[in-house]
Amino acid sequence: MAKRANLDTREHERLNAPDEGAVAPWRRWGPYVSERSWGTVREDYSAGGDAWNFLPHDMARSKAYRWGEDGIAGICDRYQLLVFALAFWNGRDPILKERMFGLNGQEANHGEDVKEYYFYVDNTPTHSYMKMLYKYPHAAYPYSQLLEENRRRDGGGQEFELLDTGVFDENRYFDIVMEYAKAGPEDICIRIEAFNRGPQDAVLHLLPHLWFRNTWAWTNPPWPEPVIRAGPAARGKPSAVISLEADSSGAKPLGNLQAEYLLELMRLYGPAGGELLFTDNETNGPRLFGPGNQSRKPYVKDAFHRRVIDGEDCVNPERVGTKACFHYTLNVPAGGSVVLPMRLATVSSQMGASPLADVDAVVRERKQEADEFYAAIHPAKASPDERMIQRQALSGMLWTKQIYLFDVNLWLEGDNPECPPPESRKQIRNFHWRHLNSMRVLLMPDKWEYPWFASWDLAFHCVSLALIDPRTAKQNLWVLLFEQFQHPNGQIPAYEWEFSDLNPPVQAWAAWRIYQLEKKASGAGDQEFLEKCFHKLLINFAWWVNKVDSQGLNVFEGGFLGLDNITVVDRSTKLPDGAILEQSDATGWMGFFCLHMMRIALELAQERPVYEGLATKFFEHFIGIGAAMKKMGGREYQLWDEEGGFFYDVLREANGDFHKFRVRSLVGLIPMFAVEFLREDELKHLTHFPSSLNWFIRNRPDLVGSACYSETRDGVRCHVLSIVDRHQLSRILERLFDPDEFLSDTGIRSLSKFHEKSPFSFGESEVRYSPAEADVKIKGGNSNWRGPIWFPTSYLIIESLVKFSDAFGPDFKIATPGGNGKPLTPRAMAAEIANRMVGIFRRGASGKRPVFGDASKFQNDPHWRDHLLFYEYFHGDTGAGLGASHQTGWTGLVANLIDEWRS
Repeated sequence: MAKRANLDTREHERLNAPDEGAVAPWRRWGPYVSERSWGTVREDYSAGGDAWNFLPHDMARSKAYRWGEDGIAGICDRYQLLVFALAFWNGRDPILKERMFGLNGQEANHGEDVKEYYFYVDNTPTHSYMKMLYKYPHAAYPYSQLLEENRRRDGGGQEFELLDTGVFDENRYFDIVMEYAKAGPEDICIRIEAFNRGPQDAVLHLLPHLWFRNTWAWTNPPWPEPVIRAGPAARGKPSAVISLEADSSGAKPLGNLQAEYLLELMRLYGPAGGELLFTDNETNGPRLFGPGNQSRKPYVKDAFHRRVIDGEDCVNPERVGTKACFHYTLNVPAGGSVVLPMRLATVSSQMGASPLADVDAVVRERKQEADEFYAAIHPAKASPDERMIQRQALSGMLWTKQIYLFDVNLWLEGDNPECPPPESRKQIRNFHWRHLNSMRVLLMPDKWEYPWFASWDLAFHCVSLALIDPRTAKQNLWVLLFEQFQHPNGQIPAYEWEFSDLNPPVQAWAAWRIYQLEKKASGAGDQEFLEKCFHKLLINFAWWVNKVDSQGLNVFEGGFLGLDNITVVDRSTKLPDGAILEQSDATGWMGFFCLHMMRIALELAQERPVYEGLATKFFEHFIGIGAAMKKMGGREYQLWDEEGGFFYDVLREANGDFHKFRVRSLVGLIPMFAVEFLREDELKHLTHFPSSLNWFIRNRPDLVGSACYSETRDGVRCHVLSIVDRHQLSRILERLFDPDEFLSDTGIRSLSKFHEKSPFSFGESEVRYSPAEADVKIKGGNSNWRGPIWFPTSYLIIESLVKFSDAFGPDFKIATPGGNGKPLTPRAMAAEIANRMVGIFRRGASGKRPVFGDASKFQNDPHWRDHLLFYEYFHGDTGAGLGASHQTGWTGLVANLIDEWRS
């Protein structure tokens, strides 16, 4: 692979600068603040584990969070001691807009759903420049209407969205653009510009918040507290600048860190004209727990809401506290805008006589550097529209960084022995994960809908992030394998709702892809990273084999595996009467896992021959898995079905009876992922592996023929390792590339369209093609694998098709219904699928983007149409975005597709 050129921009210099101390200076501050901390497992101390109702949105403004803050366009330091975020009021809302609103899983029509419009416009890996847009209506926010209408729909039809309420009619809203530009590692220039898109002048209350995360109130006695007070410019004579001063010198330093972590004295500067308000980041006891209960402090977290909305005298007249803000009242002219410059910096930062004088200049300079950085990243053949798509996808991924604070043992036991949480909590969830202890900055799937890491999501995130920041990509993937995350038995934690759930084993693939991407960019791969991941993945592999291969036959029963409602039974629950679901996807995933472990071992063996033996072990284990899928331990059935030309799950009852679930879904496509191509001329530097491979091929023909096909090509002996043979691949591709089955105009459906008119039934359950939101709610009902297009699995299908073309050569072509009668190679199919998936976001000949569906505001309005949302999944027929709207985690793989297919 060729080394990337032009990696000498200013942002690359910052990325490659050596670390100084425990935290790299330019990464010390970033967008590490969640968009939702309420309704999370971490904040749930209920007796029954009802996280959504223990701390709902309405109580979020009044309760101090235990495990991390939330806010709008929030930034914080590396360990979230100090937080800055924005709040707004339009003079009509019943609530001060301090955080994004959405409906929980019991309120929304299809599971939890944010009901706001905000866009991650730009970001760089060191967060030297960041830009975000929030759209805020002039009218009272329709909280009740959104709740009542979605409840009325009761899981049927489409979501009722904010645009549907009419609050954006006649363009009566503010576009609030928030930019951050670092003049130095701890000197952050902030530029807020509020545009009035409406026909009349409108008043906007803008409240930049500065507060300390509450780290002090949980123990008895409480720890010493930090303090925020009025800064020097606000103390004396009238000035053009006001300021707040955040002093943590009197607070107890964070424990649980290997080195002491301290914040220097920080100041927030703003233009004169704002009122300084102070309170404490403390729980409002009477509001949260009922009349008669006491608050720990007289001034509490929701004071600014009560002061601004209700005019209540509830802020600290002494002008000190742990939470403070500037309150600006702005008249924004119709069609015009108002700009507020601010600056958050250490007192030692070098700045001119006026800290706000050069804010605009710093913002312009960092924006130009961001342009230069992305210009060096974009592939040569990408169109301007595709470059914008790639940049917003990667920027969105950077915005989804969040500090994930969670000590499971402390959460289960409680901080204060005198006030322990209910004992029943210890048997609800995560009680086997007491070792999990996180203070890590991680990529979230979506900082509102899924503000917690998910193990297979994060693996895909890292592969996209490696395009621009391999260091962070490696750090994030390694966290899953770190001893404070990976279970001592080898299991990788799934997600906080149940760490013991099973997600597909994609971490070996991710480690290998990150290694390759960095090697491509820099010319050198990080073998130390690859090796340490390999060691921990060995433990994980052993856990999988011992846990989900109950019969020891290399046929796996993986369970949930991330595909929430894809089959006719709930795969997360134990089946009755000793029945076992033998899964094509679980077995396919394990073959995929084997081959990437083999590939990593072969790479490591170039420098350390000891790894050749492990490469041989994974080769032989893969052969066993391939044989098992065909032979099923001598049973009378296979996972492959010749009549249907597809792989299916098999339900095996305790008495030996079995039922094939003839559902054509991703479950039957995933065995395609397990494919590798070995040329012996590329193995000649190895001593033992080639001879071991050939010995096994000669001596175990009973097994090898099912998963390894050897031939001589151009005088070179080649080996195709694949669960799927040529015949099976031909049959599968006939369905994959058929518009009446899997092939959509915008990608690959997760369930064949065949099942729209021919649903599969088993007992009282049914699987029917459903291209949009889920009509069967399994695992919360907020995702749907019965028809929509999903980027992670489609990306792996594309990758597998390219490998099959390499394996079977240019003469291997298949005539399919989607090829218009022209036989196509798998690589040609991959190119077409990739183009269709990029096309979800690309403006077509009609001027419309499929991702926006029939939302005319998004399709036609110049202030909306180029602000992209990277949804969780997409309509199986139209490509319209569905589910979580800021899933720039794995949907960010569109950036990889552009990189790979436009180079």
